[in-house]
Amino acid sequence: MGGALTRYRVIAWIVGVALVVLVLIGMPLKYGFDNPSVVGVVGVAHGWLYMVYLALAFDLSRRADWPLKRMLLVMLAGTVPFVSFYAERRVSRWVATERLPRTPEPVAG
Repeated sequence: MGGALTRYRVIAWIVGVALVVLVLIGMPLKYGFDNPSVVGVVGVAHGWLYMVYLALAFDLSRRADWPLKRMLLVMLAGTVPFVSFYAERRVSRWVATERLPRTPEPVAG
């Protein structure tokens, strides 16, 4: 599962940066200064990268055996600026805690 987590973390950062650039730079340029060039390039790139993000988030969720609700929330994280960074940290913690060996409960008796 380590490879799936690494792939997810990389694409989460890439999608997050692309979305921040699109929202904080591209949109003001398009609507404030009538210059849609950044939106035309970064918007298309973000759309394609988001599809890769969905596929890798799905792959990780199946390997980690997450419930459907968690998988959908992680997938939606790539649509809100800055949330993909938060989700990436949370997902890394979830996977790390799932990897820890569990201590068996003592037998009462």
